[in-house]
Amino acid sequence: MPFGLTNAPAAFMRLMNDVFREYLDVFVIIFIDDILVYSRSQEEHATHLRLVLEKLREQKLFAKLSKCSFWQREMGFLGHIVSAEGVSVDPAKIEAIRDWPRPSSATEIRSFLGLAGYYRRFVKGFATMAQPMTKLTGKDVPFVWSAECEESFSQLKEMLTTTPVLALPEPGKPYMVYTDASGIGLGCVLMQEGRVIAYASRQWQGSERNRPTHDLELGAVIFALKIWRSYLLGETVQVFTDHKSLQHIFTQPMMNARQTRWVEFLADYQVSINYHPGKANLVADALSRRRYDSAVERDVESLVGEISTLRLCAISQEPLGLEAVDQADLLSRIRVAQQSDQSLLDATRVTGSEYEVSANGTILVRGRVCVPKDVELRHQILGEAHASKFSIHPGATKMYHDLKRYYHWVGMKRDVADWVAKCNTCALVKAEHQVPGGLLQSLPIPEWKWDRITMDFVVGLPVSRTFDAIWVIVDRLTKSAHFLAIKKTDGAAVLARKFVREIVRLHGVPASIVSDRDPRFTSEFWRAFQAEMGTKVH
Repeated sequence: MPFGLTNAPAAFMRLMNDVFREYLDVFVIIFIDDILVYSRSQEEHATHLRLVLEKLREQKLFAKLSKCSFWQREMGFLGHIVSAEGVSVDPAKIEAIRDWPRPSSATEIRSFLGLAGYYRRFVKGFATMAQPMTKLTGKDVPFVWSAECEESFSQLKEMLTTTPVLALPEPGKPYMVYTDASGIGLGCVLMQEGRVIAYASRQWQGSERNRPTHDLELGAVIFALKIWRSYLLGETVQVFTDHKSLQHIFTQPMMNARQTRWVEFLADYQVSINYHPGKANLVADALSRRRYDSAVERDVESLVGEISTLRLCAISQEPLGLEAVDQADLLSRIRVAQQSDQSLLDATRVTGSEYEVSANGTILVRGRVCVPKDVELRHQILGEAHASKFSIHPGATKMYHDLKRYYHWVGMKRDVADWVAKCNTCALVKAEHQVPGGLLQSLPIPEWKWDRITMDFVVGLPVSRTFDAIWVIVDRLTKSAHFLAIKKTDGAAVLARKFVREIVRLHGVPASIVSDRDPRFTSEFWRAFQAEMGTKVH
């Protein structure tokens, strides 16, 4: 592969992983063209070196002798010094941080924190230590370099130049994780046999700060298990926290949705949670607690002064019930619209019907106001229930349950869901709770033309000779395609006959078919049809 191509590093890394796959993480670590061979003894190391060199010779890969180092007890690798004692920071790399000038813009702060963050596992309390500078990197935040920023900048440089030697984890031996959370952030320490393996910390973001203490402390435990998953999964883990009630999290009778998800996550680990007093949990406690000034902190007197100026009045327990609606103009408009809806009037005359007429002439269904088919009225009700001063943009489920207590119309749940989905404020502000999709995976290159194909429908076209859609079938190797005129209503049986006549007749039976899982392609008939031909359907 020539130099300069953007995919060259990835392609070479994939090649090296394939070549040394049987040795990876056994006695070989590889990063692109850097090969690290590690062993427990000289005799074992000689065997490992011979295996690696023979593999290079076998694959016709060449190592330049002047760039090789053999029989080293201490070695620089990816900005770290690796030895039998553990892992430490490479002093040569730290010189750039030590000589870094004071940042004069948000971009320079990001550059400094990016370089310093590479070694954050060596610095306890990195997240809270860097917080004053991190705040300056926010959007539309004016750049004001304060004394607190200068202290943070100097302290980070000092901590990075005096980093400890972290021990290497030994599989099979129990791990200890110390965690702590505060109103600022969380901190955790991974240890084994009394030696520190790694530090980790981060600041709370946005609404995370509003969580109760129990959830903050449990969140610190979850963060530690996630970030050190490669070490802890399948191993015995003891978690120590200064929040005593976490000892009983597995037997807690009532849990909210977040706690339930986290307890399910804990089930993946062989973990026990133990109480460790805060005074004894010095390391993790220091990681999570560090004084800082927040713009949102306000003195109590100013808040009391503001509250005293508010005009407060008592309201009934059900301010939006039928009595309240009756006093408004909305009910009058609903009543007039009901008299114009003949289907509602007919329903009230049916014996035993759930529809009834109240004393003031309003048509009700089980005590709820029946809203006729009036788009303007329904939109007004939906708007008040979602974006008024008292509704604070609820989600579709809560909004539906609130509305159905007082109103009734066919299709209300669907209308509520559509209204919430189209709310621009909710789309901009509310966090996405759906689990993100995984990374895209490239499909293997076919070995022969028309052996592996893809297919999809193009719909919404003008009708031509009774056809209103196109069935596109593409060969993944040659990119040649067939465009078959069909109807949107054609079933799996019709498509199967057309597939045999137009594709199988010309190109033979494909080995696999990739589609968007249209119901016609996932039907029992289509699957049985392809199974008989020996085709795998994706």
